[in-house]
Amino acid sequence: MSRNPKPSQSKSASRARRPQRQASETLHFEDAELVRAVAGPGHENFAVVERELGVRLEAPGGGQVVVTGPEARGRTDARRVLNALYSRAEQNLQIDPAAVRAACVMDDADAGEEVDSIIRVPRGSSFAARTNGQRDYVRMLKDDRSYDMVFGVGPAGTGKTLLAVAYGASRLALGEVERLIITRPAVEAGERLGFLPGDLAEKIDPYLLPIWDSLRDALGQRVSDKMREEGRVEVAPLAFMRGRTLNRAFVICDEAQNATVAQMRMVLTRLGEGSRMAVTGDPSQTDLHPREPSGLAHALKILEGVPRIGINRFTRADVVRHDLVAQIVEAYERAEGKG
Repeated sequence: MSRNPKPSQSKSASRARRPQRQASETLHFEDAELVRAVAGPGHENFAVVERELGVRLEAPGGGQVVVTGPEARGRTDARRVLNALYSRAEQNLQIDPAAVRAACVMDDADAGEEVDSIIRVPRGSSFAARTNGQRDYVRMLKDDRSYDMVFGVGPAGTGKTLLAVAYGASRLALGEVERLIITRPAVEAGERLGFLPGDLAEKIDPYLLPIWDSLRDALGQRVSDKMREEGRVEVAPLAFMRGRTLNRAFVICDEAQNATVAQMRMVLTRLGEGSRMAVTGDPSQTDLHPREPSGLAHALKILEGVPRIGINRFTRADVVRHDLVAQIVEAYERAEGKG
């Protein structure tokens, strides 16, 4: 009996135990400060890329980023994502984990088109579409030759309101409209808040806080307050729209799922000369009485296909808030038998 081990088996076992080979490549960027913006605080953005694409990223300095990973596809995707994020940084666009996750799922064509879907607010912020749904929505908003009214409907966290407010603010800052008018129903979200103290403005302001937040994001606090004082920005409950004709304005009807059929008909017919309108809402989250049909759902049903009206339907894939929000939306859709 031979006591010598079989060399072939020994080599095979050795190869099986050997760790997978990691290859590296180095990307060179001109501006080291922009690379730091791409990496994010504590390299939180790099951490998202590493988790999504199965690579490791290091920034040794001097505008360099080293990409290490076992798969060529992962390194290629990481290179594409880093180049796209660096382009965002060059345009002074926000880069946060949500934007990084969106970049990771876009292909080269999508990333190129994303740059064309940017809303720039003069003396304010800039906003770029992060998902396919957002890109289509921004294009509808910007296409004033095809659409005078744009519906943006879908789950929470998809940017429906923020992008509409940003676009309206950009038109106002450029002098293309005289007023930005934002309205929403003053409906309690399943809570009975009782009588609020103060005058009329103080009573309705709590319902309008999300709108003022979006305006501050788009215009900044100082410009937002100045335009409000000048009457160029108006934020009001839906009931205040009755009997008015809104000329040379960009009008946003937010939280439209909480408008009744009569209220929706009223606000849609306020559109005057030289005006356009965006209607946003989530038909699945109406706070109306169960026996009161939502005006948004009714409008979507009867206005589908009407010329110069565009409807953009967001899905949970377009959620750009905290990544847990998309999972929550999915869980509720499953529970309701939609997923």
